[in-house]
Amino acid sequence: MHHYEASLARDIERLRGKIREMAERNAQSLRDGLTALMANDRQLAYSIILRDTFIDALDREVDRLCLEFIIRQQPVGLHLRFAAAVIKVNLDLERVGDYARSIAKQVLKLSRLGEPLAPESFRRIADRAIPLLLQSIEGFLEEDPERARHVISEEAEVDAMRSRISEELFDARRTGQLPLKAYDPLINIARRFERVANQAKSIGQETIFMVTGEYAKHERGAVLRVLFVDGANAGGSQLAEAIGQSLGDQRFLFSSAGVSPKSLDPGLLEFLAAKGLEIGNAVPRSVAQVPNLEHYQVFIALTAEARAAFPPDTAKTVNLEWLLPDPAAGERLGTAAAYEETWSYLQSQIRDLVEALLGEQAKAH
Repeated sequence: MHHYEASLARDIERLRGKIREMAERNAQSLRDGLTALMANDRQLAYSIILRDTFIDALDREVDRLCLEFIIRQQPVGLHLRFAAAVIKVNLDLERVGDYARSIAKQVLKLSRLGEPLAPESFRRIADRAIPLLLQSIEGFLEEDPERARHVISEEAEVDAMRSRISEELFDARRTGQLPLKAYDPLINIARRFERVANQAKSIGQETIFMVTGEYAKHERGAVLRVLFVDGANAGGSQLAEAIGQSLGDQRFLFSSAGVSPKSLDPGLLEFLAAKGLEIGNAVPRSVAQVPNLEHYQVFIALTAEARAAFPPDTAKTVNLEWLLPDPAAGERLGTAAAYEETWSYLQSQIRDLVEALLGEQAKAH
């Protein structure tokens, strides 16, 4: 074998090995999360949280190896698509690690309430989502588009399971069979397992693109892009983005920006953590720093000053105003009460907007 080919094969195999290791570590953390949930095992939950540091380190190593691969090998064609896919799959797996850690944190909240409270339906959704993740990785590593398509087709089943769990928990809370304080943590855990399946679907789509060049995620323009704008992108707009993203609807892309970006409000991070949501390493940004700004269809001003950052109204854009005091500003700076008020308002507005946009999109077709 030619020296270049041998070097190329060695680098590719190293990256595949790291991706497999990361997937297996994440799958184990998810399985342990289920065990901790069903057995009310606080110690195991702490172990999952601590273990996430190793997954984060592996994530950084994969990024470094992929960059070195591109610089050293200067790949083209399939090998270049492989490198691009590894970067995206690595990000998907990093998010799965965040979901496992989030599940463990919710288990710790539930542990204060005494005996295990999760119904058996949680075992069923985990037993469906975790194998789906591993199948997506095997399809990626084996460059098998048919397996990838199977994963994509199965993801909807997990979403349906999560919906049934939500209904089950709501009925249990309404009839007094479930403590009120257990409802939100359990809802968040079910949502995390559903998101694991969603990441498996994303990996399947990357596999199809890598092998065939066919972009399976969506056709250009099929995603409805919504941008929330306020003053600093430190509180309210970040909260709106987090609510939108938590819906898990692949037909929408929610982003946020500010007129004069400032550091994230610590109160925002604490509030989102209490809601079971995380925004990772989000960095406040200006409207000009939003990638592909020209493709956004809906712009929403959350403060009066944000109006000036809007593009002119066109036939392809909609400018809206949801003016509300920014919880990261003023006398109630970063308080839980301020964020709770904003949360309730934005959650209602966003859900109504999503339903309206989907209705208009259906009429257009």
